Parts: sequence; C-alpha cells; structure tokens
Amino acid sequence: MSHPGSTELLLAAPAASWTAHDTRLLSATLAGIAVIVLLISWAKLHPFLSLALGAGTLGVVAGMPFGDLVETFTEGLGSTVGEVGLLVALGAMLGKLLTDTGGADEIVETVLRHTTRRSLPWAMVFVASLLGLPMFFEVGVVVLVPVVIMVASRAEQPVLRIGIPALAGLSVLHGLLPPHPGPLAAVDALGVDLGLTLAVGLVVAIPTAIVSGPLFGSLIARRVEVPTPTHLLGDAERARPGQRPGFALATTMLLMPVVLMLGKSFADLTLAEGSAGYLVLDTVGTPVVALMLTVLTAVVALGRGARFSRTRLADTVGGALPPIAGIILIVGAGGGFKQTLVDSGVDTMITDLARGASLSPLVLAWLIAVGIRVATGSATVATISAAGIVAPLVAGMDPVQGALVALAIGSGSLFLSHVNDAGFWLVKEYFGMTVGQTLRSWSVMETLLSVVSFGFILVIDLVL
Repeated sequence: MSHPGSTELLLAAPAASWTAHDTRLLSATLAGIAVIVLLISWAKLHPFLSLALGAGTLGVVAGMPFGDLVETFTEGLGSTVGEVGLLVALGAMLGKLLTDTGGADEIVETVLRHTTRRSLPWAMVFVASLLGLPMFFEVGVVVLVPVVIMVASRAEQPVLRIGIPALAGLSVLHGLLPPHPGPLAAVDALGVDLGLTLAVGLVVAIPTAIVSGPLFGSLIARRVEVPTPTHLLGDAERARPGQRPGFALATTMLLMPVVLMLGKSFADLTLAEGSAGYLVLDTVGTPVVALMLTVLTAVVALGRGARFSRTRLADTVGGALPPIAGIILIVGAGGGFKQTLVDSGVDTMITDLARGASLSPLVLAWLIAVGIRVATGSATVATISAAGIVAPLVAGMDPVQGALVALAIGSGSLFLSHVNDAGFWLVKEYFGMTVGQTLRSWSVMETLLSVVSFGFILVIDLVL
C-alpha cells in the first residue's frame, strides 16, 4: 500500500561528479587502513603505534599539512580518552569491586542456577538489553564484561558464545532506540514522532538481536576460539561465600548506573529544562557522574558486605587500572584515526556523492549512514550526516514512514565496525582477540545487525 510522500518517492538530484581530490581521499583511506592491518597482523607492532602510523599515512596521502595532522590526531585521541577512557577506568573499578568482594560470583551463580547451558546466550542478550537501554555502548561494555567473562568461565562456555549476545543486545539499542544519542539526533533532525520511532524500533530490534546475538554467537564460537580473558577479573584473594555481598546488593550496584542514566533520559523527555528536578537528574545521570557515584557507593556497600579493610579496598580499586591502561591508549588512538578521517574530508566526500543518487529515502538514508560509518568509524557522525541529507524528504511523509527512515539511518550507522572505530579496539582488547578474530566475530556481528535490521525495516514498509 502506498502513501503520499512514502518511501516509494525517489530523490532526484544531479549526479555528483567524481574528482581527482575524491580519488586521493579514497586512496588515503585505503592506505591508512592497510597500514594499520599490516603493522598489527604481520609486523606484530603494538596497536597504539600502528593506529598512529596509519593515521599519519592517511593524512600524508590526503595532503594534510603535517602540523594539522599532528593536531588532529592528538585532538581525536584526547577527546576519546576523555570520554571513553574515563568510563573504561571507572567501569573497571566497579567490575573489580564486584569481582573481588564476591558480588559478581553471587550474580553469576544465581544466573547459572536459573538457566540451562542452551539458554545462557538468550539470558545474556536479555540482560545486556536491559542494562543497555539508557547506556552509551562503551559504558555497557565496561559494566558487562566482568559478568560475561565470569559466566563463560563458570559455565565452561566459549567466551564468544556468551559475549556476542551481550554485545548484540547493547549495540542494537545504541543504533536504533532512543534515548541513545544517535537515534535521538535522527528523530530530532527529521522531526518524526519519538514514541512511534521507539515502538517500531523495538519491533525491529528484538528479532535483529536474536539473529545477530544468540544465533550468530553460537555459530562463530565454534569457528573462532578465544581463551576466556580471566586476567581482567584480577587474581586477588576473593571474599569467601559467607562474606560475599548478597545477590540483591550486588545486582543493585550493577544496575545503579542504569537507573541514574534512565533518570537523565526521563528528565530530558518530561521535565522542563532548568527546573530543579531536571538539573539534579541531568547531572547524576551523566555517564561519568553515574559511574563515579556507583563506584563510590560500591566501595562502601560492597566493601562492608565483604568485610574488607580500607587497605584491601584501596588495593582492589587501584588494581583495576593496570590491566586496562593499554585498552585506554588503543581506544584513544582509534579516536585519533577517526578524527583524521573526518578532518581530511572523507565524510564530506561520501555525503556529496550520496546527494547525487536517485534512490528511495529509506535506501538512501541507509546507504549514506553505511558509507560514512565505514569511512569514519563513527555511528554518531553517520547518523547526523544522513539525517541532515534526507530530512527534506521526510516533511510530507506518513508518521510511520518517517519513523522508518529514522530507523534506517540508525541501522546503517551500525554497519561494519572495523579498525577506524574505537569500539572495535575496545572489544578486541577486552576479549583478548587478534585483529582477524575481531573482524570475523565483532565486525560480522555489527554488519549482521545492520543488514538484518534494515531487512525488517523494509518488510514493515511493504506491509504498511
């Protein structure tokens, strides 16, 4: 059934001409990515140095002045470390507190008692989806990793069979559902209905998470063997069962940042900006503040529950940082590489080319988001750029059609996370995988999320 202004309409625009500068930018992008992959996979150089050299190669081939290149890389690195690195550090502290006090053991043993070997991946995608609703993807990863690793270790399951469903649950929410920043930005730019987008997004997200999570996780775990990275849990003497915090307390500590961030989302949607309630919820629900408050609360609550001395608590919190120092540097370097891509003009090149296409708004929105995501590694940049391009087409659409365009943008923004995405390096280092293993598992999972979700969006468009 067709609708006036529906996605059957085509965008007619003059074909964008390919220039020599576009060729140079494309060559620079391919050269930078090739350098990173070769240095890590063949030369066995540390990923931090490989990413820095890859960014340098990209900038030089693209014609960036050397001074601008250095400034761009350091700016991207600093911004990423300031945003993601602090979250990783705080999440590691919370995970170490849960682990050493026995709180994580209590959660894991309770989960294992109420699930079977076959149902564990399904339980993990549900838990990850629940926790990930108000969280940035990076926050969800650092909070869930200790639980994923401990579940895999105790259940004697391949870590990817447990980890991929958790990552899929987090990632699909990050791309498709408000109140995550990308979907919210798309809803705002397109002027579509938030509640309708959320409702349709849930219909798309649930089957997408099933296909890309438990089903794909069970398949890839048999083909990519990854040792369970139990070193991230620490090797300190843990509290004995009689001294452990109870399940309710441990779960409360795990859910506390979720609740605080949900409060921020509630304030953004319902309260007047500037009101006392808004200011309080907006402040404590900021990811860094929410995690900081949770860590401080956990120091007191979990430490007391496990009867830890002040010295032992200090050792536990401090011991969380050395294992993740390398992760923070690598993720930061990934941010520097991404910023180099953006400042060199790669995203603009793709955007300009997309304007010249003659495609339905749904397909156009997805393809633009895919192109910018693959080129820059940023789901947010891909979402905002694609929404800006197709926004004029949504004005006369049926509300459901407009919501589908917003979801198509979010779907495209998940496509093929690879070496220019900080999330790629976060997952790689946390799970102790090689670049090849990460591409075969994480990158394929992200691509599945994008393709499967877009398939469901097209089906809904045909039905409605």
